[in-house]
Amino acid sequence: MSLNVTQQAADWYKKELGLQSGDYIRFYARYSNTSDIHPGFSLGIATETPSSPGLTQSSEGITFYMEEKDLWYLDGYRLNVTYLPEHDDILYAYEQE
Repeated sequence: MSLNVTQQAADWYKKELGLQSGDYIRFYARYSNTSDIHPGFSLGIATETPSSPGLTQSSEGITFYMEEKDLWYLDGYRLNVTYLPEHDDILYAYEQE
């Protein structure tokens, strides 16, 4: 399992959420009705400091991470987070590893 956040996506998060270098974005599994990889769950985000990070990547001064307890969500997958300029939004794509 791995995490890849592009520079453009990190810049979008900084702009949209008012983040600064040294801030954190947590990706986590949450209950939902839709998902590409786990029915009944989807990917959530939060701006919070890690307590037990199991997967991290830094881009543009922001640390993106998943807590150890949420790693099951990406088991066997790579999460690619990219920016879509035509929609001024983020795309979350899961790629089997």
